[in-house]
Amino acid sequence: MIVAFAGGVGGAKLAFGLYQEVPLGELAVIVNTGDDLEMYGLHISPDLDTVMYSLAGIANHITGWGIEGDTFYALKALARYGEESWFGLGDQDLATHILRTKMLGEGQSLTAVTRSLAARLGVKASLLPMCDQRVATVVETPGGPLPFQDYFVRRGASDRVLGLRFEGVERAKPTPEVERALSTAELIVFAPSNPFLSIQPILAVPGLRGLLSKCPAPKVAVSPVIGGRAVRGPADRLLRDLGHEVSTFGVAKIYAGLVNSFVIDEVDRQEAPRIEALGLRVLVTKTLMNSAEDKKELARRTIRFALGKE
Repeated sequence: MIVAFAGGVGGAKLAFGLYQEVPLGELAVIVNTGDDLEMYGLHISPDLDTVMYSLAGIANHITGWGIEGDTFYALKALARYGEESWFGLGDQDLATHILRTKMLGEGQSLTAVTRSLAARLGVKASLLPMCDQRVATVVETPGGPLPFQDYFVRRGASDRVLGLRFEGVERAKPTPEVERALSTAELIVFAPSNPFLSIQPILAVPGLRGLLSKCPAPKVAVSPVIGGRAVRGPADRLLRDLGHEVSTFGVAKIYAGLVNSFVIDEVDRQEAPRIEALGLRVLVTKTLMNSAEDKKELARRTIRFALGKE
């Protein structure tokens, strides 16, 4: 069993590559749910859906989120009624949220609902929410606290970040499915997701770090930063705002002590000695994933390197 920690577009891209390289049924992806929100009475799980659509082969390859070829008639109609329409919900995407909300209302857990939705889309991997309890990422800014999607989507991640907190995380706990995945893992991969907004909420779930420390499997992280810039999203700005070096080395320092190996892009080859000085093995390779083959190749090389096969 290979277990990936993921969130966002970068995480979904590598998850797709792993899905192509790992035998069916041997991949579990633990996904951030700190950015879940409610709109129009619907429970929306953006990171779960981005990974799910990617593994199902229906993701919008231009935006990285949503469904390929989706339309937005319902959102336009809501705007006509005077409702807020800043969060881009496509018509097919809405069907996912309607069904998820219905199933949650019937008493099913988020894990059970996600398993059902993924199976209906033909996904053979285990897609696991980080927990079944509601956890909400809140971004502290000079203007006050912002719910995550307000910061990220509505305001375009333009605010300076003073800190992060995860409301409700003290009541959360790893699900039996997450515990089982980590107890049987042969390799753990931290995808090139934002380490603060996508990975930190997962690690904040009480007991999760303990499960990781007990797991003897090799652990590897892939840098979301290339040449001092985030491939997507505000990871570079968050590194700066939160007092870290804005580089692959800055990301590696965050993961030091948690992983054994670190994957960086060829552009950052000169950073390898500094990262190795942190006690990490370093793979230098192409990490920018522009095509399906790029995703598979990065997954293939990451797996082989972390397992000591290259």
